[in-house]
Amino acid sequence: MAQSRRHAGKVAVITGGSAGIGRGAVGAFARDGAAVVVHGLTTPEVDEVVAEVTAAGGRAVGVAGDVADPETHRRLVETALAEFGRIDHLVAAAGMQTYGDAVTTTPEDFDRVFAVNVRGVFLAAHAALPEIRRNHGTVAIISSVQGVATQNNVVGYTSTKGALNAMTRALAVDEAEYGVRVNAILPGSVDTPMLRTSAATWSDGTPQGIEETIATWGRMHPLGRVGTPEEVGGVCAFLASEEASFITGAELRVDGGLLSRVAASLPEKKG
Repeated sequence: MAQSRRHAGKVAVITGGSAGIGRGAVGAFARDGAAVVVHGLTTPEVDEVVAEVTAAGGRAVGVAGDVADPETHRRLVETALAEFGRIDHLVAAAGMQTYGDAVTTTPEDFDRVFAVNVRGVFLAAHAALPEIRRNHGTVAIISSVQGVATQNNVVGYTSTKGALNAMTRALAVDEAEYGVRVNAILPGSVDTPMLRTSAATWSDGTPQGIEETIATWGRMHPLGRVGTPEEVGGVCAFLASEEASFITGAELRVDGGLLSRVAASLPEKKG
């Protein structure tokens, strides 16, 4: 599997690694020679990704569990140390989407999205950082462009992503003395299972309707399409590399230019 050796001998723990952007990060680190500890919500999903990595010649183990549960992160760290002896990098990619404004979002939904998207990242950092500090490693947090700009009816989700951007800054400042770099990645629309679930919700739910909705969202980006998990995963691996050794506390947009364009546009020139 390894196409590059820049992460040879390193170990990456990736929450949400069984799907979407997390799965893209698993592939990127494995191709770069790292051993990966794959987290996901269910064992079958995790086993599928682990098998994919090992079949391609990489090294991987998996842990399934609720990212909002401290026990999940304890097992992730214990598994990484037992199987590979160290932890160098953490990618916190596990997350969920909710819809609604402040009236239609239930308190239970608000609490749950914070438990997964914010508490889950904190718990991952809390558990893994003692080992990452030993190796002067890195943390990458998957946030969103919606941490700095928002659409309507996503008050819970957007609030969590703003919190992650703030957490990234706090961690970057605190961890600098240990030689640990911490950065946030802010994707635009990326073709993940979560995006496809959203597309099904906001379309007629047919395969054609889902594809048309995703294409419409893609056209909102100046590059004219949605991103891929592999593209964002590659950025995770880059931020963990020596090439990024002076980058910390950053909010790196991987959004196809989405936040660079304002809604107002000039009319077509006549003549």
